[in-house]
Amino acid sequence: MRRLYVPLAVLCTVMLFSAYAGVSAHDNTQPRRGDGWFKNRHMRESIAALVAQQRRGPVTITPTLNAGPSAALTATQEGRRLFEHETFAGNGRTCKTCHSSETGTVSPQDAQLRFKQNPHDPLFVHDGSDDDDGDGFGDGVHVTRMLDRATILMRIQLHPNVTLKNDPSARFVTVRRGIPTTFNTPAFDPVLMLDGRQPTLESQAQGAITDHAQATRPVSGTELTLIRNFQQQTARFFSSDALRAFAAGGPPPGLPLGRTASEKRGRKFFEDVPPDFSGPAPDFRPGFCSSCHSGPLMNQTNVFLPLPLPVGSRFQNVLVSDFNVMGNPVIDFVFHNQANDVFDGNPDGNIEIHSPDPGRALITGIAGDFVTATFDSENAFKISPLRGIRNTAPYFHDNSARTLEDVAEHYSQFFAVVLDPDGPGPAPSIQTLSEQDKKDIVAFLKLLD
Repeated sequence: MRRLYVPLAVLCTVMLFSAYAGVSAHDNTQPRRGDGWFKNRHMRESIAALVAQQRRGPVTITPTLNAGPSAALTATQEGRRLFEHETFAGNGRTCKTCHSSETGTVSPQDAQLRFKQNPHDPLFVHDGSDDDDGDGFGDGVHVTRMLDRATILMRIQLHPNVTLKNDPSARFVTVRRGIPTTFNTPAFDPVLMLDGRQPTLESQAQGAITDHAQATRPVSGTELTLIRNFQQQTARFFSSDALRAFAAGGPPPGLPLGRTASEKRGRKFFEDVPPDFSGPAPDFRPGFCSSCHSGPLMNQTNVFLPLPLPVGSRFQNVLVSDFNVMGNPVIDFVFHNQANDVFDGNPDGNIEIHSPDPGRALITGIAGDFVTATFDSENAFKISPLRGIRNTAPYFHDNSARTLEDVAEHYSQFFAVVLDPDGPGPAPSIQTLSEQDKKDIVAFLKLLD
C-alpha cells in the first residue's frame, strides 16, 4: 500500500491556510500587508498542532481498485493494433497498408498521393513494384503499374490439373489483380479473395501476412483471431449503419427507392423480377442486373439467371479477362483431365486457354465450362457486392474500370456479345443498353450504402 508522510500533508495545509489568509478580509487576525504567514499567531499554532498529530505516525491510504478495461475492449484494441501497426517483422507493410479506413482498398489516386508524400511507402515494395523482366516478381524499384492502376503481382498456386504451356514444371503463376475492399466482406461474405481460394478470414490474413507483407516471424492463431474479430465487429468495415445492424441480427437492407427519375429507372435493373414479356417485344431490362447481383449484399445469382446454376452462386465470367482492356500479358495454360474437351477435334482431355488471368479456373482446375453453360470457372471471378460501391473504385479484378461509368460501358459491350443470337452476325443483340440506361444504372448504384 502507498503511504503519505508528513511533508506532503504539511505542504498542502500550508497552501490551504495561505489561501485562506489572503481572502479573509474581515478577520482581525489577518496579518498586516507585508507580514508573512509565519507572523500570524493563529496560523502558526494550527500548523504546529497538525505537525504534532502527523508525527504520531504515517497515514495509511487504501487505494480504490480499478478493474481496468473490459476484456472485449482490450481484444478490440489489440486487434486494431495488429491490423494497423503490426508488420510481423516483414517488409514494413501492415494490413492497413492495402486496406484503408476510407475505402477498404487502394485506388490509383491513393497510390499517387502516397508516393508523393513518401516514395518509400511500403505499398510500393515487393509485389507493389513493376515486373520489368517478366519473371513474375517485382523489381522493388519501379512503380508505374501501382501508380497507374493500383494492381499488385499476385502469385497463385496452380491446380494439379493446370500447367503453363511454356514452363510445364512451374507450379505458380503471377497475375495482376486489384486489392479487394474490406467493406462488408468480413462480417458477411464466406467467399474470400477474387477467386475464392481462401476458406476463412484467418487463412486470408495468414496468406496476406506471409505473401504480401513477407513476415519473418510466426503468426499465432490468437493474433489471426483478433484480426478477424476486429474486422467483423468494427464500424469502419461496414458501408452503412443498416448493414452493421443486419450483422447484429437486424433485418436486411432493401433497395433504395430512388429520388430522381433516373434513379428510379435505374432501380428496375436491380429488382428481383423476371423480364417483361407483356409488350410486343420482350423487355429484358427489368431485373437485368439482379440476375447476378441479388441478395442482401447484391452479390449472388437469383432464380431468374438463365443458366444451370443454383440460386446464390458466387462466380461468373463477364468477359473482363476476355476483353483485357488493360493489355495485361496473356499466358498460355494447359488444363488436363478435362471432361469438356469436345470441340478441338482431339479429345485427349486437354484444353488450352490463352488468358491474362483465368480466375476461378486456377482454383477449380476446370476449363471449357461454356460446354455446360455455367460460365463459373474459366475467366470467372467472384461476383462483387454492390453495397458501398461508389466508394471503392476502381472496379473488376484487374481494376480495368476506373469509374462506375466505365463499369456500365463494359456491361453494355458484354451484353452486346452474349445476347447476340448469331454472334457476331447481322442479327442485332437481343438486348442492349442505351446511353440513358447506362446513366440510370450509375445513378442507382451511387445510392447503394
